Amino acid sequence: MSASISTPLALIAELTHRCPLHCVYCSNPLELTRRDSELPTEAWARVFREAAELGVLQADFTGGEPLARPDLSQLIRAARAAGLYVSLITSGLPLDEKRLDDLAQAGVDHIQVSFQGACEQSSLEFADAGVFAQKLRVTKWIKRHRIALTLNFVIHRQNLDQLEEMLALAEQIIPGRVEFAHVQYYGWAFSNLRSLLPTRAQLDRSLEFLKKAEELLRGRIRVEYVVPDYYAKYPKACMGGWGRKLMLITPRGDVLPCHAAASLPDMKFENVAEKPLRTIWHESPSFQKFRGEEWMPEPCRSCDRRSLDFGGCRCQALLLANDATVTDPVCSLAPQRHIVDELLAEVNAAPTMPVIAGEPTKIEWIYRSNRM
Repeated sequence: MSASISTPLALIAELTHRCPLHCVYCSNPLELTRRDSELPTEAWARVFREAAELGVLQADFTGGEPLARPDLSQLIRAARAAGLYVSLITSGLPLDEKRLDDLAQAGVDHIQVSFQGACEQSSLEFADAGVFAQKLRVTKWIKRHRIALTLNFVIHRQNLDQLEEMLALAEQIIPGRVEFAHVQYYGWAFSNLRSLLPTRAQLDRSLEFLKKAEELLRGRIRVEYVVPDYYAKYPKACMGGWGRKLMLITPRGDVLPCHAAASLPDMKFENVAEKPLRTIWHESPSFQKFRGEEWMPEPCRSCDRRSLDFGGCRCQALLLANDATVTDPVCSLAPQRHIVDELLAEVNAAPTMPVIAGEPTKIEWIYRSNRM
């Protein structure tokens, strides 16, 4: 069966890798793009026009920290002028009320503010910065505008004991949506995996709690949660399938099918400075590589789920099995599933060390570097 090419729905615009935080679960690549290599304003404006012409409806501005771009308001205006819905994914740093007014006037539609936990100690431990109070101020400022607000709590082995406090914080702020997202293990998160991956008991308790929270807040706040892949019976359809629904553009202009695709060996990704976005989406060898079903090995090729999960995540297969072409090892049917089972056995046997306010943990984190 040949790969069909659908219309992309969303563009993830990685505007910069610069960031004031050093998050231990950052999904950015280990080799970051320097400021002097970032796409200029006019190049991004052209990309937004080309994306809209291709059928893209939404642009997600992310990083690093998008607020590190002094031209952020200009970029929002350019995306809105192209007819795109603009979502800003931010830590809230650096931001003040005046700059938020500028972003609102530029037309930003939605802002997602990320939290490391429900207390200042969580920010210090997991982002190496005391930013909790600033995040609370930012959410109050956003509420004064006609901008949709999402709170994103990144949850993991060391802060799952704070779920009740996180929920209380969401009820205090009252965003339109709150997301409890278990860490996804790429970039720095994979380096810190053994300290971040929860135990089976922790995961079960968190799911029970979040299902109740979803019912409690129904009609007031939309509650969503993302579980870690490693405990799943089947893999997720990574990014909706390789080159099927969205694309990501790096700070330097490389066009990728997903966040971590640059880690795949022996692959060349086209750059928007050299080719039009439409050509890259339809003709680029990198987008064709794992699009559709022809590339699939067994058991994926004959599996009834092949059009649902598309063999799982190629980057996860590389990280776990050292081979991007195999069935994602998180799949219970994968020949390499034993890799995940052995890792889970190790993690579940190790003691947990949750963050307690005022008491630093004893974990030696590998922090995200900001040298760019």
